[in-house]
Amino acid sequence: MENTEKLKSLLEPVLQQCGVKLYEIKWLANEHTLQVSIMKEDGTMDLDTCADVSSKVSNVLDQADPIAYEYTLEVCSPGAEREIRDLDELRHMPHAYVCVHLKEPVKKMMELTGEIESIDENDVVTLAYRDKAVLRRVQFSLDNIEKIRLAVKI
Repeated sequence: MENTEKLKSLLEPVLQQCGVKLYEIKWLANEHTLQVSIMKEDGTMDLDTCADVSSKVSNVLDQADPIAYEYTLEVCSPGAEREIRDLDELRHMPHAYVCVHLKEPVKKMMELTGEIESIDENDVVTLAYRDKAVLRRVQFSLDNIEKIRLAVKI
């Protein structure tokens, strides 16, 4: 398995040129598939962009030849329910629908799914969620988030 940090530094310039940012580089379980997850600055992705980036990344990897064995390159979106790793990113995601796992319970709940209404200057998040047919709001600090991911509203 090749060093993903080395691959990241090799790929960053071409990703910037394409107007996307790197979410993750990883080797899949079989260690013969290099998966490069990308997204646009606004967190979205489309097939045409993935195809374009895949072609350019493939050219860079072919020229630099940093991997000593045969592999398959997969350029993809991190997914509709991707984990939000940088909590500052939440500030640029108004009205994001998320699933939050908390470190400490809030209103006796450790997990909440709802829409982020705001994050104030003291890092307090206001989340609107449904409790049966009633729309409720809860507040918690960014520090209380153990894990957060985008969620799909059904």
